[in-house]
Amino acid sequence: MAKYIKPTLKTKFHIDFKWWLQPGKNLRRYLLAHACEEVQALVAENPDPHTMDWVDPETGQVFEIDQLWHLIRRHCANETDFIPDGLPLTESIFRLFLKNNNTPLTPAEMEQLLGKRNARTILRTIGGKRVYEGIRPAAPLVSK
Repeated sequence: MAKYIKPTLKTKFHIDFKWWLQPGKNLRRYLLAHACEEVQALVAENPDPHTMDWVDPETGQVFEIDQLWHLIRRHCANETDFIPDGLPLTESIFRLFLKNNNTPLTPAEMEQLLGKRNARTILRTIGGKRVYEGIRPAAPLVSK
């Protein structure tokens, strides 16, 4: 039987796209909330979702994602206020993963890149059993 192992400061996290496939979860709607005005206008002109293949840089696993992800990365993530100071921590981390193409990061790396909250606070927030915005350890943390 597998048991849960608590993540550490050395654990790398990423957005787990499988989490967004659960009933009641909608990645496209959540991405739209993080899109800049330019991308929101583009989506309004052509609201039909388009998908594309995305390769996880850590595992090589291929996921089909909404093209909106790519648009936000190309247009919005380069804006200076993409991750504003007042944004809640979990949303800031989600945007960080958007910006870095979901490359897995440790809490210490997130602290450096976000410039707010220390690594321990980040770990306490995203390292528990509750999953926020699909942010999970990049590798399964189970033992048998």
